[in-house]
Amino acid sequence: MPGGTRARAGAGSRVVAGLAVCATGAVLLAAAGCGGGGVGAGTGTVRSSWGDPQSPLEPANTNEVQGGKVLSMIFRGLKQYDPRTGAAQDMLAEKIESPDQQNFTITVKDGWTFGNGEKVTAKSFVDAWNYAALTDNKQKNAPFFQDIDGYDKVHPAGGRATAKTLSGLVVKDERTFTVKLRTKFSTWPDTLGYTAFAPLPRAFFDDHAGWLRKPVGNGPYRIDSYTKGSQMRLSKWDGYPGEDKARNSGVELRVYTDNNTAYTDLQAGNLDLVDDIPSAQLKNVRTDLGDRYINQPAGIIQTVVFPMYDPAWSKAGMEKVRRGLSMAINRDQITEQIYRRTRTPATDWTSPVLGEKGGFKAGLCGEACTYNPGEAKKLIQEGGGLPGGRVTITSNVDTGSHRVWMDAVCNSINNALGNDQACTVNPVGTFADFRNQVSDQRMTSMFRSGWQMDYPLAQNFLQPLYYTGASSNFGRFSDQQFDRLVDQANAESDTAKAVATFEDAERILAEQMPAVPLWYQNGSAGYSENISDVQLNPFSVPVYERITVK
Repeated sequence: MPGGTRARAGAGSRVVAGLAVCATGAVLLAAAGCGGGGVGAGTGTVRSSWGDPQSPLEPANTNEVQGGKVLSMIFRGLKQYDPRTGAAQDMLAEKIESPDQQNFTITVKDGWTFGNGEKVTAKSFVDAWNYAALTDNKQKNAPFFQDIDGYDKVHPAGGRATAKTLSGLVVKDERTFTVKLRTKFSTWPDTLGYTAFAPLPRAFFDDHAGWLRKPVGNGPYRIDSYTKGSQMRLSKWDGYPGEDKARNSGVELRVYTDNNTAYTDLQAGNLDLVDDIPSAQLKNVRTDLGDRYINQPAGIIQTVVFPMYDPAWSKAGMEKVRRGLSMAINRDQITEQIYRRTRTPATDWTSPVLGEKGGFKAGLCGEACTYNPGEAKKLIQEGGGLPGGRVTITSNVDTGSHRVWMDAVCNSINNALGNDQACTVNPVGTFADFRNQVSDQRMTSMFRSGWQMDYPLAQNFLQPLYYTGASSNFGRFSDQQFDRLVDQANAESDTAKAVATFEDAERILAEQMPAVPLWYQNGSAGYSENISDVQLNPFSVPVYERITVK
């Protein structure tokens, strides 16, 4: 998610001298984790590894994976993505009609309510979207609403808003509202399964602080409790009207800050599900888990981003340095030695799960993503050299999975440049701290950015990350030609022409290299003998509601 995934965080637990220390101050045996041990969950409850979200769980303010997992359980939107194919299917939308791909009439299904009994209406969506878009509310996913007419008034590039609501949204009756976009966007309805577009109850606005303490949605689960640094408990909502009702009694999300510890807990029977197998365990996981190990393609790409807001990285000629650094990374060697076929070297900025018809084009990055140490050194010299004579790679290291590849990437760069101090690792202790540094534009060199698609469109891999002012454009890259091509592709009704135009936009990324594509990431998970019917969707998120407890 931007968010989209979104920055992807691993899961794990804080371990001190063999003990796991929870946020409540209690000290538990490490094997029990912070979730309270093997008997803490109720009968029929799935015990799963997790990480604390970066922000409170507002749909339009969550653009990272851990918070996104919860939102996917407690909310349902107009569209829902098929857990196997990723195809956008109607959920709360009875129909979405448009005569011109710019003006849409949306009819909401009858019979849906929120967990507090409030009815889900057209106004539930319009109020939520207006709240998300208004600059005063400082929602991270506000740019997802920039396609709606009037966004420039509620969320201007500078200064105060001159309107409180989007002029392109109009409620017609209890179940109908209209949407006017600023330009044609043929696949816009397919984006509406992303949780930023979820409806909100009046309770969200009437008692915002109370709602944030215990969010209420309209999905198959309800939040029972949350202790930061420890766990979140969710229970099945018996009144849920959708067809995808939970097949278990609830989910207990246990906070880990080291996914190796989560894996150990899984093996010991103290945890049911780990949805990010640590790289150190990949050589043993088949032997350890057998058929209870999942490894499948997912809509995830890992990159390192340059802080283009720093003149040292954005000045003329630095595109050669950025391209040279990309060519200094031996992706084939790193993915083979560390990830054992759970990663594939990236050759574009999207994902193979889209397929060629969906916008993936292998090799589009060209020579810039091909290991060539001689050319890498030459380009970096031609571009004026590394800023300050050296670079760093920054990421959180609390999950136990990032330090290994960062060291490998730096070693590759150092070997290519013949300088063992050219690249060093800058570790950040926690995911939350890392995300805050990135959001506050405090990066001075390369930093990790994992992207998990919000919906299966090439547009989602490009616009949120590289379009000027976009929600997850953390490097603050800006290129007018790139923006123009994205707008042109969005407006194109012919899918093949739209894909070709998105590819043209990607070629600008290959020239400018605001972010270095590293590898496409598979979804990986392991589960205990206590549960069955476990699957990951194309976003690499467990389909919690389908899991059954034995």
